[in-house]
Amino acid sequence: MGGTIVSPMKFAGFGEHAVEFYDGLLADNSKIYWDDNLAIYQQDVKAPMEALLKELEPEFGADFGTAKIFRPYRDVRFSGDKTPYKTHCGAVIEQGRGGGAYYVEVGPEGLRVGGGCFHLESDQIARYRQAVDTDIHGQALEKVLASLRRAGWEIRGDQLKTKPRGFADDHPRLELLKYRSVYAIRVWEPDDALHERTSLDRVKKAWRQVRAFNEWARDHVGPSEKPRR
Repeated sequence: MGGTIVSPMKFAGFGEHAVEFYDGLLADNSKIYWDDNLAIYQQDVKAPMEALLKELEPEFGADFGTAKIFRPYRDVRFSGDKTPYKTHCGAVIEQGRGGGAYYVEVGPEGLRVGGGCFHLESDQIARYRQAVDTDIHGQALEKVLASLRRAGWEIRGDQLKTKPRGFADDHPRLELLKYRSVYAIRVWEPDDALHERTSLDRVKKAWRQVRAFNEWARDHVGPSEKPRR
């Protein structure tokens, strides 16, 4: 990931070839395709994403973290899939992975936004379950997730098939305790608004809806204290 976002342009939507660029990358995920279309990526994808984050960071990064665009290259060291490039452009405002995140992505599926606890380390899972186990914090998270579902969000995450060790079979929040990661996602399929300033309004409204979830994650999970691998 890069550093603080510095963009000279005002966000006016993603470029007209942004989705087309990723459709092509899905068909030909090669260095030849990437190099031949690098100018499109930089102009229609990366530059608008930088401009979008620059406008969002004052509100959402003030007490939460800095905006970063993820690198376009896949980490293929431990993967059977050796294709070199990610087939979307993702960006985030977060203090540390797992402890709440304002996420935005553009790709073949259109515009995706998210928030919550992505990729939790073992110490974060322990803090998450400790909070969920208590009535005050666990019930607060239940209400936050129920509100997001009603607003059209999808709640996803990695869940154990059985109850985590140390908790009763009849725990009132057993399904929440099973999560090893839990986050909220919304998607807008490709449309004209993707290429207009309307995308800023969509992301801003969505991030405001997910704010309570991120603040819960920040206060009760936080960044991992384990050394980065």
